[in-house]
Amino acid sequence: MAAYRLQKRCDEEAVFVVEGAKMCAEALTSGFRVRTVCAVAEWLHAHSSALDCEAYEVSPAELERLSNFKSPNQVWMLLERPDNSQFSILNSQLILALDRIQDPGNMGTMLRTADWFGIRHVVCSHDTVSCYNPKVVQATMGAIFRTQVDYVDLPQWLSQSGMPVYGASLQGKRLSTISLEHSTPKVLVIGNESRGISPAVMACVSHPVLIPNLGGTAESLNASVAAGILMNWMTNKE
Repeated sequence: MAAYRLQKRCDEEAVFVVEGAKMCAEALTSGFRVRTVCAVAEWLHAHSSALDCEAYEVSPAELERLSNFKSPNQVWMLLERPDNSQFSILNSQLILALDRIQDPGNMGTMLRTADWFGIRHVVCSHDTVSCYNPKVVQATMGAIFRTQVDYVDLPQWLSQSGMPVYGASLQGKRLSTISLEHSTPKVLVIGNESRGISPAVMACVSHPVLIPNLGGTAESLNASVAAGILMNWMTNKE
């Protein structure tokens, strides 16, 4: 089982790891197929009726050896990744596009925030961190089970989408001066934490937008914070 801690092995077998009592309980009701569960006796007893997979009782010490985290919490679970071709888009009014996002915490937080605002479809450049990275999965706080994430040639996907594309840019127009187009769906692009949106993707952005620096002292906003501000603005603007 320890081999599954290696992202490459998970990618090859199209699986991902979920840990912790809360996340694993949610996984059981998510519709995702659970392949393997390793858990302490108390957790297995409490959830035995919901398990339809290989299940192994392990000691806290064995769970610690499996875990990606310093403080394991009762259960380690291996799930099969969904077939996105079968995924039903629940809300296509706004699609989030992520360009070269590298930090797992930022990625997971953005998926969690998208879930909060009812955004169910996220497209990512191929060089964005995997949504199945264990740190991303945990940071989503369950949003991974409710959000379709696709990895695409982002400039090509945007250029062929026919949708208005809004992108966070220091050269954009202030939010207060912009009227959202009424056509749906729309796309919101968030770029790399330090380099912003790549030139190839920026060429597809029809509406560059700027979050004004009212304090005038901070150099920049965290990418996930900027994404949250813009998601709120776009979902509450109409």
